[in-house]
Amino acid sequence: MLDNLDLKLTLDKETYQSQLEQLMRQLRSLQKACWDNKLPVIIVLEGWAAAGKGTLLQKTIGYMDPRGFTVHPILAATPDEEKYPFLWRFWHKLPAKGSIGIFYHSWYTHVLEDRLFQKVNNSDIPLLMRDINAFEHQLVDDGVAMAKFWIHLSRKEMKKRLKKYEADELESWRVRPEDWQQANRYDEYAALAEEMLTFTSTGHAPWTLVEGDCQRWTRIKVLSQIVATITQALDLRKLPQTAIPSLPPQTELQPTEPDFLGKVDLSLHLSKDEYRQRLGEAQVKLRQLQLRIFRENIPVLVTFEGWDAAGKGGAIKRLTDTLDPRSYKVNAFAAPSQEEKQYHYLWRFWRYLPGGGTIGIFDRSWYGRVLVERIEGFANELEWRRSYKEINEFEAQLTHGGYVLVKFWLHIGLDEQLRRFEERRDNPFKNYKLTDEDWRNRDKFPLYYVAVNQMIARTSTPAAPWYIVPGNDKYYARVFVIETLISAIETELKRR
Repeated sequence: MLDNLDLKLTLDKETYQSQLEQLMRQLRSLQKACWDNKLPVIIVLEGWAAAGKGTLLQKTIGYMDPRGFTVHPILAATPDEEKYPFLWRFWHKLPAKGSIGIFYHSWYTHVLEDRLFQKVNNSDIPLLMRDINAFEHQLVDDGVAMAKFWIHLSRKEMKKRLKKYEADELESWRVRPEDWQQANRYDEYAALAEEMLTFTSTGHAPWTLVEGDCQRWTRIKVLSQIVATITQALDLRKLPQTAIPSLPPQTELQPTEPDFLGKVDLSLHLSKDEYRQRLGEAQVKLRQLQLRIFRENIPVLVTFEGWDAAGKGGAIKRLTDTLDPRSYKVNAFAAPSQEEKQYHYLWRFWRYLPGGGTIGIFDRSWYGRVLVERIEGFANELEWRRSYKEINEFEAQLTHGGYVLVKFWLHIGLDEQLRRFEERRDNPFKNYKLTDEDWRNRDKFPLYYVAVNQMIARTSTPAAPWYIVPGNDKYYARVFVIETLISAIETELKRR
């Protein structure tokens, strides 16, 4: 692939100046169109050291409004960033709708330079590239315009530029020892780049290979492709969109999957004495495990989903009662805010992932996409159907990154839910918990019942299984939750 590039291609100065002026005016106009159409854009600049990415970047932003773009120079991950999956820090840097994010180096550093210097195991590379492809297609499917560039240099030109930079007192600071390592191990680095380009150039996010020995040629080719990518994305938005039903008729929500909820034995219960004994023992055990996961830097994420009044709050309270509050955090998720709506729906959950050695507890989670957002029509059919795959990819990244991921669905019967609703309504200390939305959701129980079964069928994987909690008896449910979490943590400790 790289061997086929003609690095002798050049562009004369007069043609360059003429095309550059035209492209920069187009880019400024397109920047406003992106803002008007709420189109997010990601530009990835990768390539050899001394390939001219910095100068290219200056030319790219020269005519642009600085309020509409952000440049992200990507350096080595900090110790804090290393506590999370490697893509975590890039989710934090994504552009909002209407903005342009320019990545001077990117997530590809982890599978290229880090690989060259043996900072990542070769055995992990296929999974990391899988995660990158998932990351990019999720963003593009959500409406992001993405342009990725690899600027290629000959060995001779690279060494020439490095020597020139080192001799310039204003430029010498830019030359790193790692840059000379690229030059000295040129063939090895080129082979790694070739493999990366092959496995991560996809229909969603193809690479543009740029001949880099002539800097004028490089700049015009990159700018032309940026203009073409944004123009194409804007044109696609102008095309008539096929109407996609937000909420299929109820007849289309008839059960087609195994009835997981129907198999749950809701008669399971504990006596008060047995509850107190098992709860106390489990809480002590979990407190001991909290210390071990802190020492071994293991991140733990527990998600709670379930019917209204199923007892999520009570289960979370008992789970955290004896834990050290410095090493856990509970996040409760409701409808996304206006800021959160400017990004991919998974963005807000990536932001709150627990780091290594801590426990994160999510009251509601990304599964709202295939439940309330599906049933209430906040996500159209294409979006919520696509999200099953996106969720599985997200969770695979977590478990591959060493997370203990435990997902609970708290299940109660309709009669028990009604009893709890009426109790809340009649209790002045609990009636704040009961809302009109709870009653509306209850009226849509048949729809949610099918949606939950389909969710479990399509997102319960060996690495991230669902645990359905029999919740009619609160005592049983609370003990079940803590004992299940203990078992999952112990399994990960044994694996390590």
